[in-house]
Amino acid sequence: MSLTKRSVAELIGTFWLVLGGCGSAVLAAGIPDLGLGYLGVSFAFGLTVVTMAYAIGHISGCHLNPAVSIGLVAGGRFKASELPHYIVAQVLGAILAALLIRTIASGAEGFAGGLASNGFGEHSPHGYSMMAALVTEVAMTAMFLFIIMGATDKRAPAGLAPLAIGFTLTLIHMISIPVTNTSVNPARSTGPALLEGGIALSQLWLFWLAPIIGAVIGALLYNFISKED
Repeated sequence: MSLTKRSVAELIGTFWLVLGGCGSAVLAAGIPDLGLGYLGVSFAFGLTVVTMAYAIGHISGCHLNPAVSIGLVAGGRFKASELPHYIVAQVLGAILAALLIRTIASGAEGFAGGLASNGFGEHSPHGYSMMAALVTEVAMTAMFLFIIMGATDKRAPAGLAPLAIGFTLTLIHMISIPVTNTSVNPARSTGPALLEGGIALSQLWLFWLAPIIGAVIGALLYNFISKED
């Protein structure tokens, strides 16, 4: 499969991730009758990964996340030369999804412009500090990559990786939505932040730095424990 086609698959997949996850947070989480809340949004993010993993996993690997792509490079599972194409595609997909969410959400009275951006301090859902946000994002992304590496190992049970990875992302959101609104994905953070501007954009650096650090740690840790003696 050509790099162009794989990159387009990543764009579409990341578009779906942000549309499904952030879209549920913006459009449905605050409606009492739906009962979504943090739990519903957590499952929405997980479901986007599961569905796209089955749809494009055999085409692009279904990274949907610059940190995942970088972590897989660190873990020896992805070519560094292909990294820029994937990252550009992922960020473009996230921006397009954020644009669509804003277009839909602006059709309702009282829309304040929020697009489920990530943040810390006054922009954290529950006021968590920058250090708490940094530690959370590093730890969550490290575990995400650790599980991705394990679930996609040739020695792992075949066909179950999408479920393991999707449930992992769901659990990550259950833990960290109150802290940062959950990133573990620089593209997911970039789309909403670019459109919201202001504090969301000024804090975006953390949601690139922390997930990338965490992804590299998780990939290297998995390689360390999985290497046969």
